[in-house]
Amino acid sequence: MNPSAHGWIKKLIKEVSETMYSDTQLTEFYIKLKQTGFIYGSNIKVVLDIVKPFDLTEEERCKINLLLTYYFIYKKANTNQDFIESLIGYYKAISEKKRSFFEELFSDNTSDSLLEKMIHKRIHVDDNFITKSFNYFLINALLFVDVLGYQRFLLNNNSIKTYINNLEASLETIIFSVMEKKVNKSHYDQNLIKLFEGSIRHKKSQPPSYHEAISFITTPLEKLYVVDLVCMASWTDKVIDKAEREFLSELNSSLALDNSVITQSVDDINTFYNEHKEDVAFLSSKNLAQSFYDNSSKVVTRLIKRNSKRLIRELSESKEAMSLLAQSTQRHLTDDEQKKIQTQLLDIFKSIPSLAIFMLPGGMLLLPLFVKFIPKLLPSAFDDNRIEDD
Repeated sequence: MNPSAHGWIKKLIKEVSETMYSDTQLTEFYIKLKQTGFIYGSNIKVVLDIVKPFDLTEEERCKINLLLTYYFIYKKANTNQDFIESLIGYYKAISEKKRSFFEELFSDNTSDSLLEKMIHKRIHVDDNFITKSFNYFLINALLFVDVLGYQRFLLNNNSIKTYINNLEASLETIIFSVMEKKVNKSHYDQNLIKLFEGSIRHKKSQPPSYHEAISFITTPLEKLYVVDLVCMASWTDKVIDKAEREFLSELNSSLALDNSVITQSVDDINTFYNEHKEDVAFLSSKNLAQSFYDNSSKVVTRLIKRNSKRLIRELSESKEAMSLLAQSTQRHLTDDEQKKIQTQLLDIFKSIPSLAIFMLPGGMLLLPLFVKFIPKLLPSAFDDNRIEDD
């Protein structure tokens, strides 16, 4: 079974043991999935050892884990819908949110082929501009948001885009809250906090409060995922301090979880990172916050440089965007100005295929860096703009 060749989805589903799926409980499957590294954004192996991972690439393992997780959710839903058709229907339902990402695929008449292309496009990040040490972390650590969306879609496909928007906003608020709790914040911790602040300010709507975010997290999988994301955010310096542990305890209580859940999550992240730090270059960093921020900056810098001509051409058509970007180098933009920049930049990204990364879960986190680096990396565009203004 080759996840890079046509026909792999049908073959994989045929190989999956029905007994293995039916005998595995929801929480047990999630823990097994986490042990593969899927939740952490670094796929070391395949869930339930259904496929031996030795000859597979990181991307292929990620494809298999994503598809197997979708299939597990599908089997537990006891729906009469066809699996492949339901998953395509889900991606089409959310395609307005990620329209520049999937719309060119919808002309494919074969369901199997269409889904294979969707899965590939969903997880594939052009490794020409992502450093190996980044290891797909930025985008693929949030793939489980897609899974939670699919679970909701099978139960009720109404307002699925609203659900995903609310889930992403709630996750951002909760993660941002734990990062603020860190007592000894390094320079890079501060930068990450600013990155989250900027990302939240770029949203079109007001972000939820912490209590509103908590009230949105209701299902067992949502709760387990939130706890793991918070532990990941707390673990950026490889130490979970007293204030962070108190936050985790409060989170545990707010979500009405057993005390063992937090302990298990902390143990799991320690075990995974310690066992696989040699396999995943991103984890070998002395400070994950530093590595995350540095690599995010590299991604944005390379994206701007690689698309400089088109960006200059597109930006030159919006004097307001050019003016605000120029002003951002001299002062902090207001929330309204940030939202104007967001709207105009996202419109530009839709017209440039390689910038579709910003339409994925987690992609918005890079937007403040984009605003920061554009004037520095494309100075001629702003020089030209100033000459025209004169």
